[in-house]
Amino acid sequence: QVQLVESGGGLVQAGGSLRLSCAASGRTFSSYSMGWFRQAPGKEREFVAAISWSGIGTYYADSVKGRFTISRDNAKNTVYLHMNSLKPEDTAVYYCAADISSLWAVVRGTDLDSWGQGTQVTVSS
Repeated sequence: QVQLVESGGGLVQAGGSLRLSCAASGRTFSSYSMGWFRQAPGKEREFVAAISWSGIGTYYADSVKGRFTISRDNAKNTVYLHMNSLKPEDTAVYYCAADISSLWAVVRGTDLDSWGQGTQVTVSS
């Protein structure tokens, strides 16, 4: 398994941008499909974006499509979430996750191999 640590969260005004990073430990990072999830207060955790081990395949939730971009740098053991045109409803704790099996396993979001501790994103109106 890999250990995951998120960073880059913070407070931003609506319409602004943030870039989240998820640093992974372990030499097998490039074998893992990766994803981002979020959980707002009083709501269940929801899928945001996923990327395949190669970086070629990506998938997004409809709510962020066209505004968020997921990318990875396997040489740096890091996956990113570039968030543009942020809205107050994007406010949540954002979690990074990893799974050895497939991008679609990450999209399903159940029984994933590793989770990070989360980073808070707050978007003010």
